[in-house]
Amino acid sequence: MTEYMPEGLLIHTAENRAALSSVASLKDAMARQTVLEARVKLCDKSHNMHLDLGGISGVIPKNEGALGVSEGKVRDIALISRVGKPVSFVVTALKRSEKGKIYAELSRRRAQEKCLEEYIGTLLPGDVIGARVNHIDPFGVFCDIGCGVSALLPIDAVSVSRIPHPGARFFNGQTIKAVVKGRDAEGRILLTHKELLGTWEENAARFSVGETVPGVIRSVESYGIFVELAPNLAGLAEYDPEVKEGDAAAVFIKSILPERMKIKLVIVDTMSEKPQNDRQIEYFFQGEHIDRFVYSPPESNRLVETIFT
Repeated sequence: MTEYMPEGLLIHTAENRAALSSVASLKDAMARQTVLEARVKLCDKSHNMHLDLGGISGVIPKNEGALGVSEGKVRDIALISRVGKPVSFVVTALKRSEKGKIYAELSRRRAQEKCLEEYIGTLLPGDVIGARVNHIDPFGVFCDIGCGVSALLPIDAVSVSRIPHPGARFFNGQTIKAVVKGRDAEGRILLTHKELLGTWEENAARFSVGETVPGVIRSVESYGIFVELAPNLAGLAEYDPEVKEGDAAAVFIKSILPERMKIKLVIVDTMSEKPQNDRQIEYFFQGEHIDRFVYSPPESNRLVETIFT
């Protein structure tokens, strides 16, 4: 397993626990520049982060707290918000305090530099990677893809079924998979997610005509109501002025039409309670790289695809 994982995934591993078990093992980790993880117990008034390494204390000076801090590109909130959470770091020095106690000087910035150079910098479009949801905005999700380095997953890349807000699909701290879509003008990774959630055919195969199944009202239009049956599959029901976007629904499957890439539904009942978004995500694609994703079924004359180049 790579050492360059989203923060919080390394802390409980046997290798990490062993490296923090003694001064000798910390010296070895320092010599190897091994990326380790521990939890921030406080951030002092100078915004230095203090960590409990088990046997000894550790400190990350403010300018070593993250890439961009010393240049003024990262706000202090990015440091103080780490209190109580795990952070990645490398050991840069072992020192003695004025009271004679050994403590470790650490650098999160250096861990992020190593992650960028040795892992993130090697990623190609189509690579499937692990990520952790760090922050949710209306336009997309910021994900930690290694050592606290962020990548953006735009809302339109979350799923085929359109959602009003990424919070309808994800929650903070959630571990997900994503695909590298490309890089922005500054070289930061852009992600996509919908290509892992199955094709129209794969999703539709889980449903049969005549079944009544749960769904979520995603869009109410004058010509019909779009009901999400799965993150990558929606059906269309007749317009009903009483139905509201975001409602949970029970729907009867009237017909499944692969050639038209449509599922016709009848709304049996709706509930105003919000659907849960903490259910386990089902990933149809299990590989490490994808070159081309074709969403549309073979019978359809409409081609919906993603080509990673």
